[in-house]
Amino acid sequence: MCGICGIVRKNDKVDEQLVRKMASTMNHRGPDEEGFVFSGSCGFGHKRLSIIDLTTGRQPISNENNKLFLICNGEIYNFKQLRETLEKTGHIFKTKSDNEVIIHLYEQYGVECLKFLRGMFAFAIWDSEKKILFLARDRLGKKPLVYSIKGNDIYFASEIKALLEVDDISKEIDTAAMDLFLTYQAIPSPYTIFTHIRKLQPGHFLLWKDGSVKIERYWQIDFTKKLILKDEQEYIDAMWEKLKEATKIRMISDVPLGAFLSGGIDSSTIVGIMSEFSTSPVKTFSIGFEETDFSELKYAKIVAQKFSTEHNEFIVRPDIISILPKLVWHYNEPFADSSMVPTYYVARETRKHVTVALNGDGGDENFAGYTRYWQTKLLEKIYFLYKKNPCGRKKILNFFSSAYKKYPSNFFFRIWKWLDETDRYGFDYAYARRIISFSSDFRSDIYSDEMKGRISGFDSISIAKNLWNNAGDIDLLEKMLATDFQLYLPDVLMVKMDIATMANSLEARSPFLDNEFVELIASFPAQLKMRNFKSKYILKKKLKSFLPEQIVSRKKMGFGIPVGRWFRKELKNFLQEILLSEASLKRGYFKQEMIRKIVAQHISGEIDHTSRLWALVTLEMWHRIFVDRNL
Repeated sequence: MCGICGIVRKNDKVDEQLVRKMASTMNHRGPDEEGFVFSGSCGFGHKRLSIIDLTTGRQPISNENNKLFLICNGEIYNFKQLRETLEKTGHIFKTKSDNEVIIHLYEQYGVECLKFLRGMFAFAIWDSEKKILFLARDRLGKKPLVYSIKGNDIYFASEIKALLEVDDISKEIDTAAMDLFLTYQAIPSPYTIFTHIRKLQPGHFLLWKDGSVKIERYWQIDFTKKLILKDEQEYIDAMWEKLKEATKIRMISDVPLGAFLSGGIDSSTIVGIMSEFSTSPVKTFSIGFEETDFSELKYAKIVAQKFSTEHNEFIVRPDIISILPKLVWHYNEPFADSSMVPTYYVARETRKHVTVALNGDGGDENFAGYTRYWQTKLLEKIYFLYKKNPCGRKKILNFFSSAYKKYPSNFFFRIWKWLDETDRYGFDYAYARRIISFSSDFRSDIYSDEMKGRISGFDSISIAKNLWNNAGDIDLLEKMLATDFQLYLPDVLMVKMDIATMANSLEARSPFLDNEFVELIASFPAQLKMRNFKSKYILKKKLKSFLPEQIVSRKKMGFGIPVGRWFRKELKNFLQEILLSEASLKRGYFKQEMIRKIVAQHISGEIDHTSRLWALVTLEMWHRIFVDRNL
């Protein structure tokens, strides 16, 4: 796992000192060694975290005749098989590194090399003969890659902060991206917070030649192709065999390896499988809180005892004041998933013991684990009853509206609101509303007239709607999964895991996000993922004989922090200082009276604005660090 950066110019020679300066901003990604190559109008920089081939795996790597140069951030898990095949066709390898297979695959197949790679990666290849730059990002977006085009020249890096070292790149803030941030808690690709910096999207590659740029998609999750097996047990066997293999190949490492263990189904499953393949106790790491209603430590301990792991646990306390500026700096742009805090802490503590950690990311997206999935399926049933009774529609709406007034439950309100929105705007809009943080109405209420003018005509929800509608003619559940695989997973969860781990020079690996496993599960019938509104049906059926009953049957618990409670108590002064300071109120994005109002409402307990306040706090902190340069 590493940090990469580079510059390619059409005519001029590359400034070597600038490339070195860009690379230095990413020391945390690669503290073990660095490497550079300068070939005419191209300059590459690489910061290495050594995982495989500790002695000869230094990058950049060249091919046999030194005409091609590669830098890569990531791991290729099927590199041994690929190397064996390539050597039979005459390719000569200089290292034992997994990444070297990429450059020889490119020699052999060109951009088609991507279809052979099984792993997580963001890489650059410079073809010095053809004067072509080839950038590519893995299928599911586990590894980041950003770029900026200035005239005929292109700049790229693993992190935005590396590009900010380039004076030629404009630092203009993209207000549409800020609107996207408040909508989705993060900024979806290809946008970034800066107008002239873009993310290469997951499953895409970029080709630059003579100042011209072409971007193409090479992979997309597909729920339309279905695998037909004899019975349910055959699906279970196929699932389990592939998951075990995906876990086993992620245990290849020349440095100490362990696993995050939350006590939930997904991480517990990975730890259990690891214990089958490990010759020594698996090292497991868990994090909890003093507030027991947020802590999963007792469940993690049950799993650790079941598989006799070498278990380590830590307690998070509300010292956000000291850690948040560092986190915001690492995230490069506004990011508002509050679980960024415990994820960072567990990565930090884990790194004291190991250099690689497996996790359970992707289990919810593969097997419909989020609460919103079964709730939306239930609402679908109610909606079809509603549609079949045109004369009774008003009665149904009135029923849920009255129920909400009599019993102020969020459940009744959501049904009433969802039915109304679905009837007026369609399922795509209704689902998009369920995954956003600030609704369109709420953003309109808090935006200043100046901000409204800047984003006039921009529809942030259209991103989710387009993903939904482009997923094909598939089951409603799979529409949700397809949307989340392309939005929430890469732009929130994968960003959070990458930043939290790489900030601590720790590599994270996700067996549930193996591309072959993802493709297999996408081919399963939807009813095997959710049945009778029960999530993870097929996975839980297998796990009944694999995990303790308390783990399989327990209610899903998010990996959050009690930040809403802290904002009313321990962090109240911090909240007010950040959001109600003169500098914050004069940014020009929001109506000052509305910010004061929601802060007061939350502190008094009148309305819970936890997620909104966290977003606003991280946004203001980002401004202080990246705009005001108050480091």
